[in-house]
Order: sequence, then C-alpha cells, then structure tokens
Amino acid sequence: MDLGLISVRYARALLKAGTEAKLEDKVYAEMQILSESYMKVPELRFTIDNPMLSKEKKEKLLTLASGNNPSDLTKAFIKLVLKEDREGMMQFIANSYITLYRKQKNLVRAKLLTATAVTPAIEQKLRKLVESKTSGTVEFETETNPDIIGGFILEYDTYRLDLSVKTRLNAILSQLK
Repeated sequence: MDLGLISVRYARALLKAGTEAKLEDKVYAEMQILSESYMKVPELRFTIDNPMLSKEKKEKLLTLASGNNPSDLTKAFIKLVLKEDREGMMQFIANSYITLYRKQKNLVRAKLLTATAVTPAIEQKLRKLVESKTSGTVEFETETNPDIIGGFILEYDTYRLDLSVKTRLNAILSQLK
C-alpha cells in the first residue's frame, strides 16, 4: 500500500470538490488546523488508529480536530474516509491537500526568524522580495528567537538565507579551529 499515492488521490478529490463548491479556501484552513492538531497532539494519531474505537467517535474526534465549525464538505469527507477505512491516512491526506492547494493557488510559504521583533514595514519589504523572487503569493510567518543573537534567517520555497550573527560567529570559530 502506497501511503503517498493514496493520500494524494484523496486530497485531489477533496480539492476538486472544494473548488467546485467554492469552499477550497475554507477546507484549506480546516486541513491546516487538522494537520496542526496531529502535530500538537501525537495521541490523536494513536487514538484514530485504535481499532477498538467506534467510527462515530473517530468521526467526532476528526471533526473536532478540524476546527470549531468545519464545513459540510469536510464533515462529509471525514465520513467518506472512515467508510473506506482510511482514517489512519487522514494526517497524510491533510498534508497532501495543503501542498496541492498551495500549488494550485501559487502560494509560497516564507518564514522570517529574527532575534527581536521586526516592524511591519521591514516585514512587508521582505514579503515583497520573496514575492518578486517566486512570482507567487506569499504566506509570511515571522518568529523571534534570541538564540540567533542578531540578523535574520529567511526561508522560502527551498531557499534559506542565513544572515544571523550566530551563524557568522560559528563560521569564524570553525575557521579558527
């Protein structure tokens, strides 16, 4: 059984149904919440994989893990996945949906890591820089981490621009050794 192939097929079907119903954006948000739920609560996967748990309870758990008020399409999709005994793949399906949605909408994730918080103007400049390099819409996330001492780390697509003080100091240290 090829997990990747099966999860992508289910994700494509969900994306197609979502696009036809004009709910693909809402389903995208729900799949992100579901994916985060699996990441934050590892017990969710073990619970969903438990054969002793009834389909009704699994449905309630997956619906709850999809957000406060998931769309009818997401609820119907969860029922379909449970009916086909594919609930163990739900995490993979959610991640595949997110990937396919981003590809369809030409969305690029970018992450800016700084030692201190940046102003909205600087964030906007870096967002525009990434948009010009990728010619797509950017989902921009900022994070602060004092461990990098200063500078910043910008990641997008498959690129990583590391201009942090910590990296520079480590490079100097390795040259001195």
